[in-house]
Formats: sequence, structure tokens, C-alpha cells
Amino acid sequence: MLRKLFAAAGLAAGLSLSATAGSASAADTIRFAVTDIEGLESLQREFKPFADLLAEASGLEVQLFAVTSRNAAAEALRAEKVDFVLTGPAEYVVMQKMAKVTPVVGFGRPDYFSAIIVMADSGINGPADLKGKTVAFDDIGSTSGHLGPMQLLADYGLDPRNDVKSMHVHRNVAHEALKRGDVAAIGVNYRSWTDRNRAKDTETEPGAFKVIARGPDLPNDILVAGAHVDKAVVAKLRDAISENSAQLIAAVLQGEDNQKFRGMKFLPGVQDADYQYIRDAYATIGYPQYADFVGN
Repeated sequence: MLRKLFAAAGLAAGLSLSATAGSASAADTIRFAVTDIEGLESLQREFKPFADLLAEASGLEVQLFAVTSRNAAAEALRAEKVDFVLTGPAEYVVMQKMAKVTPVVGFGRPDYFSAIIVMADSGINGPADLKGKTVAFDDIGSTSGHLGPMQLLADYGLDPRNDVKSMHVHRNVAHEALKRGDVAAIGVNYRSWTDRNRAKDTETEPGAFKVIARGPDLPNDILVAGAHVDKAVVAKLRDAISENSAQLIAAVLQGEDNQKFRGMKFLPGVQDADYQYIRDAYATIGYPQYADFVGN
């Protein structure tokens, strides 16, 4: 079965999975959700290969569970309707407070950081030069396009809620607004911006843009377990992922929308303390309790 699965996936022959010790009964079923994918059809398209391989490696039946929003995922965790959820950093800190979730494994992404971009000929050379000017950010609540850039400005001594005029628009609109001079700067996920907006902008030379601030690498997307999930099951899943990381990463990357994970590495040692920067960012934007999702 596994060899057929690899063949269907287009993976190299000869790979094998290390099954976690112990056998699972038919009742050993876990329900797996992803917060940024709506609809079961989309979830299956992006994560069924990963779920199938994870089931083979862990000895657990893995059922994909579709959620309509991050709020729905948090409520499903609290109601024990879903067991494991893959979510983003901004969502994690709220879920941890709402549902007392347990970190299982991080989905480590290279070059995952926020940046402040200006036009190279704008005369703006640092964040301090943005005081009183308009800065465009991504959707409210976005880890890398809102929280990260806001905290980045704060790291450079600005009060992003009062020292700049902020606006929230789609990243494509923000990119064009920057070129026209409608905004002085944009706060972005640097890798997404370079891969999408800058790379596809054939009318503008890459040298026309300038990075005036680069934040630290952000905490990564994270697989969490509900408070109701037995610790032994959490450990079994973590071990299965750790022992079969290459195959499981290849399965993740079959999804078209999962290309943000290119170059990823599973981080089984992920800890709650790794997400303090996001908690600081919530405080910076005026939500120090991070008890609710912003932007809903």
C-alpha cells in the first residue's frame, strides 16, 4: 500500500517509513484540521498525502476535519471534536489561551520574517523616517503581514499605532500603491513578497525597492494537540513525524497552497516560549490579552 502511495505521489522508489512502536486498534483515530484551509475538498487536496503517510507511520487512523475559520478550530478543540490542528503563530497564542493546546511539532520555514519595504529613491532610509507617513499592511491579524511588521516598527522605537498612518489592503494592492507613491512603505512577509509581488512585477527592476528594516525570523506554523488528547498519543505522533520527516515533508509539498513550506524542517522541540514575540506583537497592536482573534 505504501509503495503504491509513493508511486502515485511521484516520490522516489525505495523510501520506507519507520513505524512507531506499538500497534493501534481500529478505535485509535485522530482528527486533523488546518486553520487556513476552508472546505474538506481543499483540505484533502492539500493534506491527504500527508495524512495517509502519517497514519502509516504512526499506526493511527488520521481523519481530515474541515473547519471554516480559526474561531471554529478553537471551538472544535474545546468541544473535543478535533484532536490536532495545524495553525499559524498568531492563531497559536490565542488557541493556547482559549483551549490550552499543547505544542507537538513546528513546521520550520526558511526566510520567514517580516520586512519594511520602500522605494529606493524615496529618501526614506530607516523606520524613523516613516513617522507621520502612511504604511500599508496585510490583513488584520496576519502574523507576517500585520503583527510582525507592527512589532518590527516598535523594535525600532516607533509607536506603530500613533506614529504612522496604517492601512490594511491586499498585498498586491499594497505593492502597486507603493510604486505609485500612495503609501510610503509596506509591511510584508519578505519571502512571499519577493516570490510573488517582486518576482512577477516585470515592469519594475528589483533594485527599485529597498528594505529599511528586517525583523527576526518569526515563530513557525505549529501542529498542536487539544487538551483532551492523551499524552501518549501526542508522543506517538511526534515520534512518527520525527522519524519519517523527509517523506512527510515531501507529502506536504504536494499541495499547491503548501509551497510556503518549501525548504521546511519539522521542529519536534518547539515550545510555547518560542512564541513570545507574537505575544509582544499583540500587545503592540493594542491586544495585550491576546484572548481573541483580531480581524474576524
